[in-house]
Amino acid sequence: MRPEDLQDLSLLGQKSVPYIFEYAPDVLEAFPNRHPENDYFVKFNAPEFTSLCPITNQPDFATIYISYIPDEKLVESKSLKLYLFSFRNHGDFHENCINVIGKDLVKLMEPRYLEVWGKFTPRGGISIDPYYNYGKPGTKYEKMAEHRLFNHDLYPETVDNR
Repeated sequence: MRPEDLQDLSLLGQKSVPYIFEYAPDVLEAFPNRHPENDYFVKFNAPEFTSLCPITNQPDFATIYISYIPDEKLVESKSLKLYLFSFRNHGDFHENCINVIGKDLVKLMEPRYLEVWGKFTPRGGISIDPYYNYGKPGTKYEKMAEHRLFNHDLYPETVDNR
């Protein structure tokens, strides 16, 4: 990263950052894409995501997969970690958590393409795996989003750990 890319980042490099225990989209930070001429994927895997069931208040656990093709901005990973942690005491259904995460990241970065997939561990003998995606309107990425939405689960993985 160039020094000028760091000027708006307040969390990166800080030794002790207070964790936020309620949903906090304002903690997300972005920095300039140094390669906006390239199409490339950035992928995050967050295997320790937790939120709360809004009815029972019991914890829900998931791995969250976030993949995107940046345009002018990228999400700063420490801010993303703190943002995802902010769901820890947030009571919401799995589907809503995934849609909120996707929309917050679109608002922050305005990426060319983005997808968020939540792989939740079972409760009551059933797991829920909501999927959200976005393609920049009026571009080839909008068509890509439609194609990936319709085909995102053609080859589901063998689930042996949940």
